[in-house]
Amino acid sequence: MKLIKQLPLTMAVIAALCPISVLAQEPMTQEQIDQIVAKAVDKALADRDAKIEAARLNRTDTLVTPQVPTTPDMSVPLGLKFTGYARYGAHFQAGDQKYIGVDGSYNGSSAIGRLGNEGNGGEFQLTKIIKADNGAIWDIGVMIDHWGDEVNLKKAYAGVTNLFEAQPNAYFWAGRDFHQRPQQGINDYFWMNHDGQGAGVKSLDLGFAQLDIAAVAAVDQCDPEMIEDGDNPSRISCTGGSGTGDKGNYAATSKLHGIKFGPIDFELYANYGFDSKAIDSDERSKAWQAAVVLSHTGDNGVNKIITRYSDHSDNSVYNKTNGLHTVYASFEGNYKFTQQAQIEYLLAFHDYDNDDLTQDNRRNYGAIVRPMYFWNDIHSTWLEAGYQRVDYENDGDNKGWKLTLSQNISIAMGPEFRPMLRFYVTGGQVDNNHTTRIAGEPNTQLDSFNVGAMWEAWW
Repeated sequence: MKLIKQLPLTMAVIAALCPISVLAQEPMTQEQIDQIVAKAVDKALADRDAKIEAARLNRTDTLVTPQVPTTPDMSVPLGLKFTGYARYGAHFQAGDQKYIGVDGSYNGSSAIGRLGNEGNGGEFQLTKIIKADNGAIWDIGVMIDHWGDEVNLKKAYAGVTNLFEAQPNAYFWAGRDFHQRPQQGINDYFWMNHDGQGAGVKSLDLGFAQLDIAAVAAVDQCDPEMIEDGDNPSRISCTGGSGTGDKGNYAATSKLHGIKFGPIDFELYANYGFDSKAIDSDERSKAWQAAVVLSHTGDNGVNKIITRYSDHSDNSVYNKTNGLHTVYASFEGNYKFTQQAQIEYLLAFHDYDNDDLTQDNRRNYGAIVRPMYFWNDIHSTWLEAGYQRVDYENDGDNKGWKLTLSQNISIAMGPEFRPMLRFYVTGGQVDNNHTTRIAGEPNTQLDSFNVGAMWEAWW
């Protein structure tokens, strides 16, 4: 590998010295030769760094970016394409909480900070892309996931693009798929999520913007329980009417994107939730939500503002609660001081207001900051600090903090596959004053200290 890296430098030096042989009749001083060689080496290093940076910037997150054709002229790969995301490792608990969290938080499974504070699992997908004789490009995808005791089928869909001459980039799809699940990485929060079964179209060109529209249904999933079964008393089985059909909760979703106001990128979401007669008539309800996303990309980083309002729901109009109104707002981004020194950050606010159950009303405040230093293209050190407060309308609040130090080893295998080995220590403290007061128990301070090692990759 070292020899391969040195080849561009060697070739640059040879190229720089070629004029010397041509002009041998005019002797050059050693100082002049050294200057020419130095300039050639500097240029070769700059070209190599530029290529590495371009590959890094072009990396896409397969969890967020759908693996579908984006242009009719794309090259169709042979065979199956294997993509996914996974993280597995050991996490040793030496304190009161294995994973640090504040009671009553609704904005993310790791709302106080994700680094060194997340469990194991993965999503594994196979995709076949086919180009028809008429020019249409089809893709068929299947994905399974492993986030609990059972393996689940999360995707089974087909889609096609370059179908109409007037709309060459419009992508028509049907089946079971991840759907409208914009995610924040640093707190692992899907601030919208409508995964399910249905059909729709993405990137419909309106001239001034792109439009995504769909109708989807929540999947009728099982309830995994431990049951006794003859010679295998610990068998895990699905109970509670499991199936592969619709559960009865539906959503009509839309997204307007590809809009620019000067340096600002603008996105608009609008969703409506309703129930079929599969839901008991006393429980059928409706919900709606809208969200606006403003983002700005500069030379040294990206900043994004998200605001979402939901009526009778929170982050999904599948799940409806009469009388509930929620507001979520956040500011997130990253900034690159130098190629080696970078930082990510997030400020989040979540207002949960239920007209019928006022004892659950609360406001959630969160802040996460993650400075990172990259020693080279292999080793890096990250430090993540998080704070969270869940302020209840009645009877006090819950709050806590978390700090994680992580030493990482990255193996750069191209822009679409970046595995990382992570070795970390995590400490924190949580005071669930509201929870213990409501339960009539004495307040207990939870002190945590965890040590772990994890492999994480997306490809």
